Amino acid sequence: MLDERDLIAGLKEGNKAAFTLLFRAYYKDLVMFAGSFCPGDRALCEDVVQSVFLKLWEDRKQIVIESSMKSYLLKAVRNKCLDELRHQDIVREHENYAMQSQPTNEIDTENYILYSDLQKHLQIALAKLPDDAREAFEMNRFNGLKYREIAEKLNVSERTVDVRVGKAIALLRKFMKEFL
Repeated sequence: MLDERDLIAGLKEGNKAAFTLLFRAYYKDLVMFAGSFCPGDRALCEDVVQSVFLKLWEDRKQIVIESSMKSYLLKAVRNKCLDELRHQDIVREHENYAMQSQPTNEIDTENYILYSDLQKHLQIALAKLPDDAREAFEMNRFNGLKYREIAEKLNVSERTVDVRVGKAIALLRKFMKEFL
């Protein structure tokens, strides 16, 4: 059985093995738990759990766990699922509003112009990215592959894929700041 106190202490010290043990011990259960909030969308559930673990790693030095790690992770997953559901509601409301507020011809023309400009700027920005970051980003965002699938294809760890995609996103924000 896992000694959570040792794993939490190791996590706080940046011990990747402790993080890996926590990830492997709780990942499947957390994905199933997320499914109770987002039924039928396994990809979303996996994304939620992966983002919770990423946040756990990023905040490892400041983390305060008052009960058990499992309890902490369950609460984090629940909160992230609820945030995601609220976000989806907002997106649906905005889509409904947009569909009702403008005539279709104006929307189509404006969107086409914006889309073509965005595509042009995005292609320029993508060309500026380091090859490994661009490849991981495109596989994730354009081909819809999960980090695990990308890691297998590139023969690297999921964490490496996460770092590469994060780097690509940060650089794209920087490169496209003028456009946005």
